[in-house]
Amino acid sequence: MNRIFLNVMAFLLLVLQSCTEGKTKPVATPALPPLSAAEIKAKGLEIATFAGGCFWCTEAVFERLRGVDRVISGYTGGPEKNPTYEQVGSGETGHAESVQIYFDPKQVTYPELLEVFFATHDPTTLNRQGPDVGKQYRSAIFYHNDQQKQQAVAYMKELEAKKAFPNRIVTQLQPYKIFYPAEDYHQDYYEHNPNNPYVQSVTAPKVHKFEKQFKAKLKTRTS
Repeated sequence: MNRIFLNVMAFLLLVLQSCTEGKTKPVATPALPPLSAAEIKAKGLEIATFAGGCFWCTEAVFERLRGVDRVISGYTGGPEKNPTYEQVGSGETGHAESVQIYFDPKQVTYPELLEVFFATHDPTTLNRQGPDVGKQYRSAIFYHNDQQKQQAVAYMKELEAKKAFPNRIVTQLQPYKIFYPAEDYHQDYYEHNPNNPYVQSVTAPKVHKFEKQFKAKLKTRTS
C-alpha cells in the first residue's frame, strides 16, 4: 500500500509540474527570430513543423541537432489568429504547441528529423504527453510540401510494420498553413529556466536521452 501511495503522489506532483507553469513569465534573453523567405533561400534552408507535446521539450531537443539553424516555439493547427499561450492552453483554439525548425538539408535530412521526432515523444497517446493533457499537446506533423508528406507517411508505416511502439501511432498528418511564434519567454525555455520543476523532471530527462541516443548527430556546441 505504501508503494502504491507513493506512486500516486509522485504522479500527482508531476501533473502539477506541467507545461502550464510557463504562465509565470521569467525574464529571458531574446531568442533568435523567425527567418524571412529571403533569408531561408539565401541560407539554403528548409522548414519542418512538428508538435510533440510541450514545446519546451521539443525545442530543446532539435536545437541540439547538427544541421539545425534555429528552432522557434509557437502555435499552429488552429483557426484562431495570433493566439496567446493562455488561449492555446485552454484547448479551445485548436492549435498545438509546436516548433518551427529551420534546417540545412545538406547536413540533416527531413527523414532524419522524423527519426528524432518519433524517438523523443510518445506518438501513441492521443492529445497527451506525460503530465500534459489536451489537444494543444497532440502529436502532429505539419508538412510543407508533398515530399515531406510522403516521407512522413512512409516513415510511420515503417514504424508500424516493425512494431516500434506497443500501441498504434496516432500522430496527425496535416498540411502546414500558418505558424504563430510563442511569446518571447517561451523561446529557449530549457536554457533559461534550468531550475523550473517541469524542466528538471520532464524536459531534462528527454534531452539527456536524446543526447545519448543521437550522440553522433549532435552539434559540436549548442547555442
